[in-house]
Amino acid sequence: MAGRGNSNKLFGEEDGRRVGAEIVHGSEECYQHSIELLQELGFPKGVLPLKDLVECGRVRETGFVWMKQKAPYEHFFEATNTLVSYSAEVTSYVEKGRMKKMTGVKSKQLLLWVPIVEMSIEDPASQKIYFKTPLGIGKSFPVTAFMTSEEKHNYLDKSANE
Repeated sequence: MAGRGNSNKLFGEEDGRRVGAEIVHGSEECYQHSIELLQELGFPKGVLPLKDLVECGRVRETGFVWMKQKAPYEHFFEATNTLVSYSAEVTSYVEKGRMKKMTGVKSKQLLLWVPIVEMSIEDPASQKIYFKTPLGIGKSFPVTAFMTSEEKHNYLDKSANE
């Protein structure tokens, strides 16, 4: 435990945004933490398909979160025909339905990698996620494009019964 205390102190010195953070380590713990966070915010589980997570943290007072992977990762979302790159560390400030001031996420548009600085679900009834670039330009995609197969199944069952 002494080592963990030292690392928290280092985070406070290096990055004041992490002071008072809840921190979890290890692949399984981080995966569970990230899924719970996405569900709490109202996002589908597949919207941040990070691999080999080693550390996740959250400062509830400020909404600051981070997720560290062993290495950068690229993921192709078939439903949106989009290649997305995730740095070894992804950070954001979170609130219900929104992740803002994001770092570590880029989307390939034509021949360029474009940073994604915000994603949000403005109107839950629309069932769309809006992704915004630093220029304020954005694009919306159906929530279902980022759902796991289990979420899609439950969503379709729910829609059929309404």
